[in-house]
Amino acid sequence: MITLTARAAERIRAMQKESQAEGKPLRVLVESGGCSGFQYGMSFDEPKADDVKLESEGVPIVMDPASLAYMKDSRIDFDDGLQGKGFEIQNPNAQSTCGCGKSFN
Repeated sequence: MITLTARAAERIRAMQKESQAEGKPLRVLVESGGCSGFQYGMSFDEPKADDVKLESEGVPIVMDPASLAYMKDSRIDFDDGLQGKGFEIQNPNAQSTCGCGKSFN
């Protein structure tokens, strides 16, 4: 399961409206790259046949099975504080993360 905080869900809904992607689920994925081996990605996308469909805070989420395995029990937050960090992913499966917080091993 992937959990969104209320702040993350609010920001995602605002981004859906801004990008005219209302009705499309949030795709959360893991791909090769970044400074630690893997990096996170998020976009609004149509579900694919093998996707796992989730929901958190009223936001529909789709993930491919491999990404879900890497991110099981992760929490996605949104920080709009002075540092302007954006989305933060707390992944209990990551052995290490880089300083930017967008890639992991």
